[in-house]
Amino acid sequence: MSAPNSLSHLSLKNFADHFRSEMVPLGNRFCYFAAAVSLTADELREYLDEPVAALPPSIAALLPRIQILLVPYLAQAPAPQKSRRAPEFLISIEQPAEDVSGQFVSIKQGQEAVLAFAVKDTEVADYHYRFYRALAELVAMHASGIPQGYADLLKAEIDSRAHGEVDEPSWKLKQALDNSTRRFGHYLRQSFIDTLTLFLHGICCDIDVETGPRQLPSHLLRKRLRFLRELYPPPAGYAVLPEDLR
Repeated sequence: MSAPNSLSHLSLKNFADHFRSEMVPLGNRFCYFAAAVSLTADELREYLDEPVAALPPSIAALLPRIQILLVPYLAQAPAPQKSRRAPEFLISIEQPAEDVSGQFVSIKQGQEAVLAFAVKDTEVADYHYRFYRALAELVAMHASGIPQGYADLLKAEIDSRAHGEVDEPSWKLKQALDNSTRRFGHYLRQSFIDTLTLFLHGICCDIDVETGPRQLPSHLLRKRLRFLRELYPPPAGYAVLPEDLR
């Protein structure tokens, strides 16, 4: 599968619409198209089959239909002057300048989502992280909202003055918390996304949790992961925590 150079610099939506009929089904929820990149059978398994197979069925049920585009590069389109719109990214066959290049972009259209990943010069581990982060964000957007049990865990952590978070975005929001319900809502959503990303990534791959001064204490992190494991059981044969392997 390939895309001719004439299709380079199409917007993500136009690119997805153009190749809709050539999407390859991947189960009943996903489909994909690899554009202008040569991927071996082993690489396709690493990029697609393995991460999708590791998804908990209850997570897959919350997702819209997803089109995955594996493309060489993503480039930020020039924005109109004084525009407040989020930057638009274009599919690029050639490597863009560093200041306008992107690694991942997504759009949601009704009951569908398009996820585009730049795979040239990208480590598979980085791709997996972005893939699961995109899915975690879609789960957080679901009409069912953030699970109440997760909100209760966060409130208990705050009451005990627990330090740290799972990832940088939620850590910054945690540091800015006050008595504002609105600020807690933003923090709750980001913390859920960051923790769910780690949860899903850990089911698929053997990963190490980053250590450092902002890291949530391990006993609290394990408590979050156990909660998600009960809420979203992994597929048969997959483990979340080391003791699950026993």
